[in-house]
Amino acid sequence: MSEEPAVTETPRGPRMIEDGEFAGWMNWPHDAFETRAGPFYYRTEDSGEIVCAFRAEQKHMNGGGFMHGGCLMTFADFALFSIAERELQESYAVTLQMGSEFLDRVFVGQWMEARGEVTRAGGKTIFVRGMITADAKPVFAFTSIIRKVGKRS
Repeated sequence: MSEEPAVTETPRGPRMIEDGEFAGWMNWPHDAFETRAGPFYYRTEDSGEIVCAFRAEQKHMNGGGFMHGGCLMTFADFALFSIAERELQESYAVTLQMGSEFLDRVFVGQWMEARGEVTRAGGKTIFVRGMITADAKPVFAFTSIIRKVGKRS
């Protein structure tokens, strides 16, 4: 089981991880499901691109010894909201649609990363596409539509 890293928490917002493998990355501690399923992390690179990541652990595997598809889909959902953070403009949102393609298996210890882009945003609707890699090898492609549902307080 992984140790809980030291953190500095921002009320109701993301927190900066201060030590361990993900020092300098952010996560959302207030999403209990994603925290239990992951935890998943993100950061903004110097180019402005959002990158999301986690390390594949035994708890993410299925009975066949490779990553459960539900874990990949949960990570993709986390990633699409991270990728669309600027367009969300402090709004809550929900996933309206997610299309996915499972491309390859993932094993314990692999470095998981998601990158993507907003392909269209207007009004309350945002379209996102992305790719998840395991040790830089494509394993899962996704497209999604998210919808703003209200402002964060």
